[in-house]
Amino acid sequence: MPFISTQNARVQYEIDGQGPGLVLVHGMGGDAEKVFGNVVDHFTDTRTVVRPNFSGSGQTTDDGRELTVDDVSEQITAATRAAVEGPVDLLGFSLGAVAAATVAARHPELVRSLVLVAGWTDSTGPRDRFYFETARKLLATDRELFKRFSTLTGFGTATVDRFGHEGLAHSLADAWPPAGIARQVDLGLAVDIRPLLPAITAPTLVIGFADDAMIPVDGSRRLHAAIPGSRLIEVQGQGHMDWFTDPVELVELARDFIDTIPATQHA
Repeated sequence: MPFISTQNARVQYEIDGQGPGLVLVHGMGGDAEKVFGNVVDHFTDTRTVVRPNFSGSGQTTDDGRELTVDDVSEQITAATRAAVEGPVDLLGFSLGAVAAATVAARHPELVRSLVLVAGWTDSTGPRDRFYFETARKLLATDRELFKRFSTLTGFGTATVDRFGHEGLAHSLADAWPPAGIARQVDLGLAVDIRPLLPAITAPTLVIGFADDAMIPVDGSRRLHAAIPGSRLIEVQGQGHMDWFTDPVELVELARDFIDTIPATQHA
């Protein structure tokens, strides 16, 4: 279980496989294993897969101050540089997509290609602000209600029904969410990376989910509009986290895109 230190954090990361670097960044309330544990084996035959845990997740520790996107992006940058020789292919999911986009804008020499899954540009609009404020209030007052809210907005209707009564009851009994999620929710509320996006030079694929009730697909559309030369794919019939149950389609989309980038491509 390797660690790397930044200015105010000790960052834990996972590393598997051999080959060019592929960095996978989890989202709010997730961690390297929960989000990407069933994805790693799809890439380790040809890639060194690096999975950082940013503040609030895994075994990463810090000074407890309010999180910023720059804090998280620098943690990802530090883990990437410690684990592999760049440039790397960088994939971020949800809040991890926000952080990954920031890494690509701030450190273009480090990022060969960029895949942003279910991300967004800013939380300044009424709907997004209301969503994160509601999540924060639920988390502070009733963690079971927060878990119910997260399930209902995080998964599509068909996926929730497939969990069944027993599966849903089991989800309420597990240990999630982690203690550090409150700081991550606060960070989600504060997101605004719009000024950075035009600076991204790496080839970029933006993937949004048409039925996403947590981070609506319009967030992906705005990322696509703001990142020069980016490509947008909208996956129909899926919610924010449906791919957790079967990652094959997402893996294929990401791999197909990454494999089109010439080996000598440097952002």
